[in-house]
Amino acid sequence: MQSSSTRPPTKPGTPSTPSTPSPALSGLVGNTPLLHVSEPLAPAGRGFWAKLEGFNPGGIKDRPALHMVERARARGDLRPGARIIESTSGTLGLGLALAGMVHGHPVTLVTDPGLERSMTRLLTAYGAQVNVVAEPHPTGGWQQARRDRVQRLLEQHPGSWCPDQYGNPDNVAAYTPLALELAAELGHVDVLVCSVGTGGHSAGVSRVLRQLYPEVTVVGVDTTGSTIFGQPARPRLMRGLGSSIHPRNVAYENFSEVHWVAPAEAVWTCRRLAASHYATGGWSVGAVALVAGWLTRTHPAGTRIAAVFPDGPERYLGTVYDDDYCAAHGLLDAPPAPEPDLLGRLDEKEVTRWTRCTTVVDPLTLRAATSPHAHAQAHKNGDGDASGEAR
Repeated sequence: MQSSSTRPPTKPGTPSTPSTPSPALSGLVGNTPLLHVSEPLAPAGRGFWAKLEGFNPGGIKDRPALHMVERARARGDLRPGARIIESTSGTLGLGLALAGMVHGHPVTLVTDPGLERSMTRLLTAYGAQVNVVAEPHPTGGWQQARRDRVQRLLEQHPGSWCPDQYGNPDNVAAYTPLALELAAELGHVDVLVCSVGTGGHSAGVSRVLRQLYPEVTVVGVDTTGSTIFGQPARPRLMRGLGSSIHPRNVAYENFSEVHWVAPAEAVWTCRRLAASHYATGGWSVGAVALVAGWLTRTHPAGTRIAAVFPDGPERYLGTVYDDDYCAAHGLLDAPPAPEPDLLGRLDEKEVTRWTRCTTVVDPLTLRAATSPHAHAQAHKNGDGDASGEAR
């Protein structure tokens, strides 16, 4: 891992670790390595470039957590010592714990029973308070239930602040350095592949790369059972991508196409990636790698494809990499199909396996075409129209 921070020399016999948190901790974030991924996910002699965001202390969302906190402090929205309260499926929670440590803020993280026990322990070790909702929202799933709990906690803690990662433009702006790192390291990017959850990193990176390379193709990767791209929200195993609400940070206009990937397909890809490249990650990494490998096979040789891997494998040792867990959920049955299914319209049918669509629009636009009242209500509530476990 590269770091822009250095530790000053210490006298013999003096502690080398500062007794109080230091802003130098933020120097551990960024400048993550690139890995060239080839066989067996791509044809012999070809491949794609993976940006390994798992080399940040807590993963890719260290970037927006620090940036959102720093900008809120600069504006005066977040006062010194005030509590930070936010909903998370885990990764942003790690980033906020880091940001709270750097800037001296207590942190409360609202999550749901799907959060891995190891993540709860780690977040607690980093000093965050973990608050778990018990029941999903009837229409917005766990994600809306978490957001409702955040609102109640904000009312209970006067002066507290919520980053609102789903609609905060600072979440998007935080990924400008990541885009510039890709541009500097690769020289040119023809295709960008990103998972989509809150929409932050796909919007932030694609915005900058489109300015640098106007012809860049942006491919979004979602999970089956997610409502982000117009599918009905369903209960889901995969965390870190997908949603049961419509985050307003998603830059629909930037996407050339979207792929939905099922859990078993992500598991197979994660494990093949680990066995062949000694590098892997969680659900998002498996889904992105599957799609990036297919794009490498179907694009002309020499196409420079960049894929963002949001995290590493550590938090998934009890799920993606656990044979008993995967067998119990039917995730070890067969490898993915060699090609995705193709939809002509985002909501043409409900997808249950790897599928793609090359016509991407805001799903609230699709809803408005059939039901103006439903569209207005969804825009007001910001949630989906089916129960599901948002991650």
